[in-house]
Amino acid sequence: MTTSHVIVGDGIAGSSAAETIREEDPDADVTVLTDEGEALYNRILIKEFAKGKLPEAPISIHEPDWYEERDIDLHLNTYVTNIDPDAHEITTHEGDTFAYDKLLIATGGTPAQLPVENSDAKGIHHFWTFDDARAIREHAEESENGIVVGAGLLGIDLAAICAAQGLDAHYLMRGNRWWRYALSLDGAEIIHNALEERGVKPVFESGVDRFTVDDDGHVTGAIDPNGDQYDGEWVGIAIGLDFNTEWLHGTDIETDNGVVVDQYMQTNVEDIYAAGDITRFYDTILDDYAQNGAWGSAKEQGTVAAKNMVADDEAEEFRWVSSYSITHFDFPFLSFGHPTRGDDEAERRYSDTEWRRLAFENGKLVGGVLIGDLSQQSTFKQLIREEREVADQKELLLEENVDLDKLEAPSQ
Repeated sequence: MTTSHVIVGDGIAGSSAAETIREEDPDADVTVLTDEGEALYNRILIKEFAKGKLPEAPISIHEPDWYEERDIDLHLNTYVTNIDPDAHEITTHEGDTFAYDKLLIATGGTPAQLPVENSDAKGIHHFWTFDDARAIREHAEESENGIVVGAGLLGIDLAAICAAQGLDAHYLMRGNRWWRYALSLDGAEIIHNALEERGVKPVFESGVDRFTVDDDGHVTGAIDPNGDQYDGEWVGIAIGLDFNTEWLHGTDIETDNGVVVDQYMQTNVEDIYAAGDITRFYDTILDDYAQNGAWGSAKEQGTVAAKNMVADDEAEEFRWVSSYSITHFDFPFLSFGHPTRGDDEAERRYSDTEWRRLAFENGKLVGGVLIGDLSQQSTFKQLIREEREVADQKELLLEENVDLDKLEAPSQ
């Protein structure tokens, strides 16, 4: 009997799931529904496109014939509006119904709106889709002044776009440093200096009270809570995601700022799975629930979900140490694991552009940030996977080259 798999979302999680299902079950029916107007593209590279560094060609990953060759039924510009878990059916905005034996939710999120006056003005951008990148690039190329809001990993992409496009930009941050949940002032200073060298001025203890607009409704600047005004006809906002769970309302599917799944990517409702940004997953390393928006993590979740869907069993668990890199500066930057968690930490600065911070929880390494020298990332990821208690050996872990043989053997 042919099994019907329906996947909602064609990001890297949904796409990797579709590919894995086809590999695992050549006879299965595989349907992918996405609200976007184009097939899978590289979300990592769209920032380089927006900076003007890449043409469109290398960014698209899958053309329509990729799906045809694998007998995967792709539906673009399709919004799922309703789900009936008892009937095993979903309904789209056009009233079409798709029946499923197994369903994967991989709908990701939508950039959160800044709840201030005029935040919907023309010239204010959110950065998530390829279409967003096109609009950002086109507007940046004709603008002179920029404003960036959102002191995190997505916000700095917008700041780098300003720098690459030659905008005179202000980067408004609510705290006293960039990514204050993962970096100390010492580490953040390296990032601040690199931004200023590229014409982007960080503004601390700031933010946006309201945006100003002209008679045509186009943004002209921002006024921060201190009353200071900053000119900008180009604005980029990245303050997080609102997860696309509206169509799940009224069902028993458990949500908690996303869709809750176990280590097998299963929801609490039979035959329904989830993968990617939208998941609040059980992390077997942390022994706790966590979220992670990294590309590699989403791809692995899609693969794991697909294998369990095809097997109709808990065949493989998701166990992963993620990483996220930034390539905007002359030095590399990498975060790994869960750098914003922890009850203990250690850090060291090695040079003007080399710094390391490690986060520990219950004596175990759970994440960290490396600036300038990424050579030890594999070692640190190994220690996380091994769940070794190493917080009492910080000096060894802060050596430029960590010798695992010097670390005390894990207790049995």
